[in-house]
Amino acid sequence: MAIEMGTDEFEGYVNQALGSIPDELLDLLDNCVILVADDAPEEDPELLGLYEGIPLTERGASYGGVLPDTITIFRNPTLAICDTVDDVVDEVHITVVHEIAHFFGI
Repeated sequence: MAIEMGTDEFEGYVNQALGSIPDELLDLLDNCVILVADDAPEEDPELLGLYEGIPLTERGASYGGVLPDTITIFRNPTLAICDTVDDVVDEVHITVVHEIAHFFGI
């Protein structure tokens, strides 16, 4: 059964997940913003997170003057697969790490 949780509490768990990332890696998240959205895109409504941008491994000497990359964590699809707050914490952490890995070209 899906869990209910407000946006502020969910964003707190996203921030908690970010806090678990080593500073050495967070410092490399250049020109990247992390967002929380309620729903995933219509074409993939069960998506938990999405990285959009140019991975660090593909940024060349001409990289510059571009809009920030975005990592979006989707609240409702995450809550739909979780039964407890602990499940949410775990799933958010996994999703945040997964999307940051995309930024690094993994």
